Amino acid sequence: MATEAKKSGGIVETIKTVVYALLIAGIFRSLFFQPFWIPSGSMKDTLLIGDFLFVNKMTYGYSYASCPSIRIASLGINIDAKDICGIFDGDNKRLFGSEPERGDVVVFRHPVTGYDFIKRLIGLPGDRVQLKDGVVFINDEPVQLEDAGVFEEAAGPQGPQGLRPRCENGPVGDGGLCVKSRKIETLPGGVSHSILNISEQATDNTGIYTVPEGHFFFLGDNRDNSTDSRVPQAARGVGFVPYENLIGRADRIMFSSAGRSMFAFWTWRSDRYFKAIE
Repeated sequence: MATEAKKSGGIVETIKTVVYALLIAGIFRSLFFQPFWIPSGSMKDTLLIGDFLFVNKMTYGYSYASCPSIRIASLGINIDAKDICGIFDGDNKRLFGSEPERGDVVVFRHPVTGYDFIKRLIGLPGDRVQLKDGVVFINDEPVQLEDAGVFEEAAGPQGPQGLRPRCENGPVGDGGLCVKSRKIETLPGGVSHSILNISEQATDNTGIYTVPEGHFFFLGDNRDNSTDSRVPQAARGVGFVPYENLIGRADRIMFSSAGRSMFAFWTWRSDRYFKAIE
């Protein structure tokens, strides 16, 4: 009997330990840092498919979006942040909030779908943003651009979704060299980063977007392969993003996997360990 009681007590203690560990991990993830694995190529070449990073949630303070969404399709689990912290949604305010800066790379909740997106902050509240021939104009002034050669990568399926890159040099077969033009873009305030070009398309020329108070305008660095604020939410785009939907700032890549899984360590890219995000 004593042995059975001891075993039963051991199982209970194990379960308690697991529960406590999950609670601590959940609190840490909600308040401090959220892991994020780059699933698409919309931020190349700043971020590559397979980059693994932590998002700093302390940068902009806290809102309902700071609560984690838990989605595990294989297990049928789909718990949205609003299911946990929806009581704090709706006032577009933040606790201990601070304003993001133009040029920040930000993870935010899509205003309609609730899924996490990562893009670069281009337009602040009150700004007028427009693209002409692929050049960003902010308050009627073009951003500074400088040629920076080309970005090259091998054509073929990338990441767990097997996404194929689009190439400026036309359709390229598996193993071929996929090329995109690269420029250095410098925003008002001095933040410089690379952007890529693939082709001339409709989103290279837009109307004027006047960013509402309490909202922000985002673009992907891989401009011709990004669903961002240029496309309104009604057309399945991002549109303007409310302040309360910001999750945090991406500052540094921890490691990067060129394979189908982030656990395939033999595919990790040796030049991206602890790489700063600019």
